[in-house]
Amino acid sequence: MSPKISTTILLLFALLTFSKANAQEKATYPKNEFRAVWIATVVNIDWPKDKVDSVDKQKADFIEILETYKKLNYNAVIVQIRSVGDAFYCSKYAPWSKYLTGKEGQAPSPYYDPLEWMITEAHNRGFEFHAWLNPYRATMDLNTAVLSPNHDYFKHPEWMIKYGEKYYYNPALPEVQTHLIKVIEEVVTNYDIDAIHFDDYFYPYKIPGQAFNDTTSFKEYGNGMSLEDWRRLNVNNFVKYTAYTIKTIKPWVQFGISPFGVWRNKSVDPKGSDTQSGQTNYDDLFADPIEWMEQSWVDYLIPQLYWSMDHKTASYSKLLKWWAQNSKNAAIYIGNGSYKVNTDSDKKWFNPNEIPNQIDITRTYKNIGGNAFFSAKSFVNKNKAVTDLLLEKQYKYPALPYVVPRNNNKIVEAPTICNTSKTADCHTITLDYPSKSKMRYVMVYGAKNNETIDANNPSQIIDKIAFKETKDSISIHIKKDFLDKDSTYALSFVDLYGNESDVTLLKNTTENKINPNKLDNGERQ
Repeated sequence: MSPKISTTILLLFALLTFSKANAQEKATYPKNEFRAVWIATVVNIDWPKDKVDSVDKQKADFIEILETYKKLNYNAVIVQIRSVGDAFYCSKYAPWSKYLTGKEGQAPSPYYDPLEWMITEAHNRGFEFHAWLNPYRATMDLNTAVLSPNHDYFKHPEWMIKYGEKYYYNPALPEVQTHLIKVIEEVVTNYDIDAIHFDDYFYPYKIPGQAFNDTTSFKEYGNGMSLEDWRRLNVNNFVKYTAYTIKTIKPWVQFGISPFGVWRNKSVDPKGSDTQSGQTNYDDLFADPIEWMEQSWVDYLIPQLYWSMDHKTASYSKLLKWWAQNSKNAAIYIGNGSYKVNTDSDKKWFNPNEIPNQIDITRTYKNIGGNAFFSAKSFVNKNKAVTDLLLEKQYKYPALPYVVPRNNNKIVEAPTICNTSKTADCHTITLDYPSKSKMRYVMVYGAKNNETIDANNPSQIIDKIAFKETKDSISIHIKKDFLDKDSTYALSFVDLYGNESDVTLLKNTTENKINPNKLDNGERQ
């Protein structure tokens, strides 16, 4: 993320005028919507709260984040597991992060695998887990004395470029790209993640008066291209190889990127936005999200629109419209700057309706499927006026994320009930283990007063239960709180791609009916 840049690099926006051709009214309470939060670990922004926290405190604090956002009906966490050539997991290619243990290269004590644990805890609460990595940033400062001997700064000094107060991996070197692909491959292979996620740091944001010194590499590999086109090619190649690597190993694992909010200025490209941004993706970060979508290398983009809706120099509303008009071949979600609530110089952020209004306007665009919020600490025991509004209105009911774009596994077998039993506290249902598809969740729906079960109605979602058993049968439990003699219940499966099966009625009477319409599965077009 790059919040420090947000208020300085854009100039004038006009007010948004809605076009009927580009806007479409959505359901007030959508069944499918992406609702994510970034959990930043670099310099202990969100978690762990302190790099010397005990393992028990780390776990308690992470669970507090999950429970906070579960109550708010979010459904995805984007957790930073690599920020500066380090790792929040046991890696062959990077040392343990100092933001986890206080000393780079030092494993947690008592030992546990934080990534595996976080994934399990997230899935158990119904969240997708998006593993967020910063590929190119090697350090946060120039104090290399605190780096592990196993950091790439020492193992491969020829890969590093000093720029400003940090070191970066040289994106041009084939051996760097090969190494970073191995990093991705290791995570996808070893962990049950739902997505690999990059943020906006590709080539670094420009520093006035300083040049990113890749001259030697350009002479060797430039092949007659302009410097700018060559740098974009380096980034494009890495994005392409990352996508290929992920889908070859686990085709259900998504690849998402959260670029800076402005692609190009209209002053240099008529296809760009009506902005005068001091830096842009294409011209300064050498990142081209439009190309990534056109080539179908990414499953989703989350452009960072960290401004208020009618900001005098950078309107959220206008940039939202630009991304809606320029999306193709990928899901588009919007990144919102919740870190600004009650803290920013723009006084619009002191209005508790700013975030709810941003969600409302986002929902008017049929090809934009939800929002992600930077960062997690914004709503953990903070800004209650905003969270109360979200829970009362926009996020009143749960929602399922959309299915993985372009997946071909759309037929999911429905649950088969083989046994039920009741106690004073819960209703236990045993299901046959699905034989044809790998599942992620069992969905539980309930309708009171003998009403019809409608699995497209999010108000009827009771629970989302993670698969734990691996064979034979599955036992799930409906808590006493949800039991009612006049209620009807139904179950469905959700597979690894996010496809949902037809529902199986659990309790039925002559008056109870199930909506005969097949679920739409939340497929993005």
